[in-house]
Amino acid sequence: MSTTAQSENGVVTMRETIALTLLTIAFFGVFSAPAVSALDRLRIGVAAFSPTNSAVWVAEERGIFRKHGIEAEVIFIGGGAARGVNALLAGDIQFATAGGGAVITSALKGADVVMIAALNNKGVHRLMVRPEINTPEAIKGKRIGITTFGSSSHSVLTMILGVWGIRQDEIQVLQIGSSPTMLISLEKKFIDGAVLTDPSYFIAEDKGFRILADLAAMKIYYLQSMLVSTRNYLRANRDQAIRLLKAYVEGIAYFKKNKKDSVRIILKKMRMEADKEKYAERTHEQYASQYFESVPYPSVVGIKTVLESIAKENPKARGADPNMFTDPSLLKSIEESGFIKTLYE
Repeated sequence: MSTTAQSENGVVTMRETIALTLLTIAFFGVFSAPAVSALDRLRIGVAAFSPTNSAVWVAEERGIFRKHGIEAEVIFIGGGAARGVNALLAGDIQFATAGGGAVITSALKGADVVMIAALNNKGVHRLMVRPEINTPEAIKGKRIGITTFGSSSHSVLTMILGVWGIRQDEIQVLQIGSSPTMLISLEKKFIDGAVLTDPSYFIAEDKGFRILADLAAMKIYYLQSMLVSTRNYLRANRDQAIRLLKAYVEGIAYFKKNKKDSVRIILKKMRMEADKEKYAERTHEQYASQYFESVPYPSVVGIKTVLESIAKENPKARGADPNMFTDPSLLKSIEESGFIKTLYE
């Protein structure tokens, strides 16, 4: 085999040709590097495997964060909203998705935490129970599962019990984990009821479990899940925060417009088997039509609901200004720029 390559100027060895090729690759690699390094690396902590995070997942999976100059690492933290807020305050992440109750409780304690957008302002939880439990009174003495103490499911259970006039010490509240884990515990009769999100409560209903309470049907406004950061971070990194928020609202638009692909993403991120696709489709329909808002400002009514629900245990909640828990300025600047409107044209 020949070890030379002919050129106009004479004979060039194959070794020199290879060296020249590698040098060319390195040259263009160096000059293309800024496009990658220009991406701002941010961490978003997700507190639960819940479809409330679907717009974030869509933005991650379909490169929308990168489109806006953000290299987003979406991290599953687990353990409910309180753990997500703690990770945010520790500086482990720059943004978190967390229930409004945990955010407000932390802020009332003086923590530097603020809601900048809503993932879902409306409560999606349902209290699913064994078929023989058919009245609120019948849950007294029963074992009811939640994700963990301080989680959104715990806050929701507290609200439901309050409406019914049942004290929390009249039932057994058990920390079980995610909605899919609670569903398994229900099936194995380890618990008698659980505060579930979709698609788990769709599956539970098909398996014969009873809906004892539906937060949406009870017309309880609740900050189901919020996009959260710290005021210190937002002051120092406003441009990054706005770009991340633009990617998020574009993720909402993509979710609403692209059902088939969004359902695939739900199945992947929720770790659902292919035979559960019909539940993912029902979940998509519900979120696209009822829960995800095109311009997702945190609900002031929802904040008031949370403050009222915790006022008995936390005197600081009484008379607190709902506006102290949010920073709507970033989303407002995006809305006023006309960016969101263009997503739906």
